[in-house]
Amino acid sequence: MDDDLWALIEPLLPPWPERSPGPKPVADRLCLQGILYVLHQDVAWLPLELGFGSGQTCWRRLDRWQQAGVFDRLHRILLAALNAAGELDRTRACVDGFHVRAKKRGRRETGPSPVDRRKTGSKHHLICDGKGTPLHVITTAASVNDITQTLALVDGIPPVAGRPGRPRRRPEFILGDKAYDSRVVRRELRTRRIMPVISPKGAPNIKGLGKLRYVVEQAFALLHQFERLAIRWERRLELHEAFVSLACSLICRRRLKKAHP
Repeated sequence: MDDDLWALIEPLLPPWPERSPGPKPVADRLCLQGILYVLHQDVAWLPLELGFGSGQTCWRRLDRWQQAGVFDRLHRILLAALNAAGELDRTRACVDGFHVRAKKRGRRETGPSPVDRRKTGSKHHLICDGKGTPLHVITTAASVNDITQTLALVDGIPPVAGRPGRPRRRPEFILGDKAYDSRVVRRELRTRRIMPVISPKGAPNIKGLGKLRYVVEQAFALLHQFERLAIRWERRLELHEAFVSLACSLICRRRLKKAHP
């Protein structure tokens, strides 16, 4: 982990209690390095020999930071920086879902996968901007229909600062495939002043829609390059969501560095 990333995250971390019982805790930076190692390498447990503390130490710190909202706040900061640099397309957003296998049968949001011989799995529902930057991700059981999460994804888009005026939260258009075709969803989107661009079931696809929607596939490819997210190992949903949120932040930071090296 480089110094620039640590400079972003360190002010967001909650202070450690001065009179906490037990031995001296492992430094936050070391724990974060261990968490990043697991996120990139897809190991079921963190080897103690790496010097990042035990796996249990990093997991407890990860849980504590997730409860404090550290990774969500980091994601918003980086989205604001991208917006200020003109690297976000907030006029339109794309939605889609992707199945991942759950190796340890999580306590929440797992179920038989309809695309993996009914093996236990989860599903990532993602909404991204017009350039493929992830804005919000929801994890559900693998059998959950995409359409049920459409409004939750839209309402979960954080207000993004970085430009003069009130932070913009909702796009002008939502692009989706036939899995998102529903009268109720279309009506609710229009109520939110969002125009649905969704191919209707039983009819040919909207011409040119695929060329605009490819960015959501790109966003999933970037998200699942973090090998820990390609397979869900965590039984607790909160820990898995922490990894997802941290990965979204790293994608934003990578795009920001590419735009302004």
